[in-house]
Amino acid sequence: MKSTRKGLRDGDLKKDTYERLTCAKCDKTLKKENDPDEVFSVRVCAECGATYKELR
Repeated sequence: MKSTRKGLRDGDLKKDTYERLTCAKCDKTLKKENDPDEVFSVRVCAECGATYKELR
């Protein structure tokens, strides 16, 4: 699982006009899953299922 920053650098992710993270393949906004026991949040593309972790 890549981080969101690495995904932005690699071109897998992009930001839309409102600074939301979107998947470069599907053009869908990533959903956030918060696990209170983890240090990071998981961002998931609903269309293709790609996952990225994001530090809180």
